[in-house]
Amino acid sequence: METNAPNEREIGIGVIGMGGFGLFAVQQFLQVGSPNHTKAKLVAIAGSKREEAIRTAKRFGAEQLGSIEELVNHPDVDVIYIATPPFLHYEQAMLALNAGKHVICEKPLAMDPEQGREMLALAKEKGLLMVTNLMQRYNPMFARIKHLIDKKLLGDFLHGYFENYAGDEGLSPEHWFWDRTKSGGIFIEHGVHFFDMFTGWLGEGTVKSAQIVKRPDSKDIEDQVQATVEYGDDVTGRKLVNFYHGFTQTGRMDRQEMRLVFERGDVTLCEWVPTRMILRCVADEETTRALMDLFPGAQLDVTANIGGKDLPLRGRHKEFNAYQQIELRFGFGEEKQHLYGELLRLMFRDQINGIHYPGTHRIITEQNGLDSLETATVADKMARQEDRN
Repeated sequence: METNAPNEREIGIGVIGMGGFGLFAVQQFLQVGSPNHTKAKLVAIAGSKREEAIRTAKRFGAEQLGSIEELVNHPDVDVIYIATPPFLHYEQAMLALNAGKHVICEKPLAMDPEQGREMLALAKEKGLLMVTNLMQRYNPMFARIKHLIDKKLLGDFLHGYFENYAGDEGLSPEHWFWDRTKSGGIFIEHGVHFFDMFTGWLGEGTVKSAQIVKRPDSKDIEDQVQATVEYGDDVTGRKLVNFYHGFTQTGRMDRQEMRLVFERGDVTLCEWVPTRMILRCVADEETTRALMDLFPGAQLDVTANIGGKDLPLRGRHKEFNAYQQIELRFGFGEEKQHLYGELLRLMFRDQINGIHYPGTHRIITEQNGLDSLETATVADKMARQEDRN
């Protein structure tokens, strides 16, 4: 790495597959400064001759290389960022790792867990990063919901769902997204984000059922999938979470929602990177204070006061006291695109610190990419087996 000024280091980024999202991500990476005085520089781009790649190279003064081999062997490149379709991740990442480069790739890690394990083994052998960009865990909302669950502020977590009503206007019938040999299918190409999110909240889960739905006028287009994953055990309590993804909507109606149900209330989160929250519950004074501390600035509305003959409240054969039924609204002033950019910056800073200080804690590690891929693969295989039956 070059030394630009006293105590300042520069880390060189090489990009494979510079499309619209690649540009958005790189713009965030290049803003990252870190406590170890590291700054990032876009050194070179390969694997794309699209207009976005040409414009980005001009904008940042990066080299436009003719081959991926040139990129991974470039002496000024330290980290390879891969933003290509899933079927290319394994080959491109292995080239980069064998050339001694750290790798951050878009989800999923690979097309199947066997490839993923081979990629992680090579990275470990060489002391390199091989990280999947599962940036959901960097969202402050993720940490707040994790605290809510772990501290049982609304009692035990009981059930959850994630519903993804995604737009498909930009996905022509010929797009690689619909080709399972290139995308892996919806669970693998898209679902890994949300399997990882709920694993972070609830621990390791087991896929119990899964289904796919094909578009009626097409033999090959699978546009809807759903899976049920069980978390916990007989000691901690078993919890079922349903995951639905449908790529069926006009772009203006693209929307996502997840709900987590507890013994004394529920939480609804909106957007695929959750920005907005509505929490409804019955609460005592101590719980209300804890919730307002957890969601500072939230709008609190009192739905009803509780007292007298209404107490104690009962649910699941338990008795408890509460003085109000309330609703909290939080995050409605957040600009989701700005939050998305911030999560990319946080992810990149975390990984760069991991390069400089191996062994330090990282929020997302190599294992996240593999674990989420394994869950997605089980769901995909189960759904296809059921479809054949």
